[in-house]
Amino acid sequence: MGIIEIIANKRDGKVLSEEEIQFWITGLTRGEILDYQSSALLMAIVLNGMTDQETTYLTMAMMHSGDVMDLSSIEGIKVDKHSTGGVGDKTSLALGPMVAACGGKVAKMSGRGLGHTGGTIDKLESIPGFSVTLSQAEFITQVNRISLSIVGQTGSLVPADKILYALRDVTSTVPSIPLIASSIMSKKLAAGANTILLDVKYGDGAFMHTPDRAEELAKAMIAIGKLSGRDTRAMITDMNQPLGLAIGNALEVKEAIDTLKGHGPKDFTELCLQAGTIMLLQAKICNSEAEARKMLEDSISGGSAFSKFKEFVAAQGGDIDCIDHPEKLPKSKFVTPLLSPMDGFVTSIKATQLGISAMKLGAGRETKEDIINPAVGLLVYKKIGDIVKIGDVLVDIHHDEALNEEFIQQLTESFTMSNQPVESVALIAKIL
Repeated sequence: MGIIEIIANKRDGKVLSEEEIQFWITGLTRGEILDYQSSALLMAIVLNGMTDQETTYLTMAMMHSGDVMDLSSIEGIKVDKHSTGGVGDKTSLALGPMVAACGGKVAKMSGRGLGHTGGTIDKLESIPGFSVTLSQAEFITQVNRISLSIVGQTGSLVPADKILYALRDVTSTVPSIPLIASSIMSKKLAAGANTILLDVKYGDGAFMHTPDRAEELAKAMIAIGKLSGRDTRAMITDMNQPLGLAIGNALEVKEAIDTLKGHGPKDFTELCLQAGTIMLLQAKICNSEAEARKMLEDSISGGSAFSKFKEFVAAQGGDIDCIDHPEKLPKSKFVTPLLSPMDGFVTSIKATQLGISAMKLGAGRETKEDIINPAVGLLVYKKIGDIVKIGDVLVDIHHDEALNEEFIQQLTESFTMSNQPVESVALIAKIL
């Protein structure tokens, strides 16, 4: 067996064996297979696809290319959730404490943001003192003690994915369902949870642009999960507009706090409740959706979810005073309102453009080396279907530097308005 033969087999549309895929990933990780050979195989996969079994073999080979977390010493069923990324997606910050307050064991590894989407780790680090680095023993002890920990991914987790991702980025082989699914699931499986909930987003602010394409990706990941013996479920959710109001790290932490106190944005609150319902069923804490939803709603109204968030922040070194008094979180020097130039109805929102605008303020990274400014970002007050009057505030811009006309123009053009009313967008398209 050799890499040239494996490339030829996939080029000719053949199904690769577990041994062939393992040979490739082992050689890739050890540096024994050259980049241009892996690139050729990646292109053959893009053109000819992979079966569910092939994709699972690839996922498992990538998963075992580095460390695999052993969470067996955590009592109970370990639940995890993954979002494919979107603008204003701070779900883990509120969802984790809600599920943990109901008895779910949330043991989560998260990443940093790159581009127009923010990372959970960056958002948590906007809380002064918060540490996203724990040893495996500390991580396990914390989940056993308070049912919740969120930490950064270790460098030794799925090294094959880092190599492949870099190659895909420069060889136009990113948009492949098997490659996307194996990349996501290899990290989720290596993180060690028993169950996985996938929030697969579609629309302008997401990687998948249509509900059908998002469902295709979700089904591929569910198939991997089943073949790997994990309870894996998915939500298909809309990202044609920001989730909630806040885009930007400290602003999103404040919105998560508001939500845990019972007065967060309606769309964000509903997403957390629906996701939490599924996770409590996966954890076998509840027997019905109605029971799970009521338990989650009670965790908000009774204050246990907010208390769990404070306990979680304290356990990882964060300043609790900033949670009790969110106005003490990092604040920008200036807040400038963006006013509507016309009357009408909001017919569409360019979520990606809003995300890019927030990134330009310093809320995101254009390169991995960029330093995040936790204080800056946007508060977007209008949703698709809303009526707007001239002079209404569309967005509050939280910034530290002077704004130029080009920035203001691009931000204004993120909103399309008409004199004809349109229906609001359903947030959750399907649950699989």
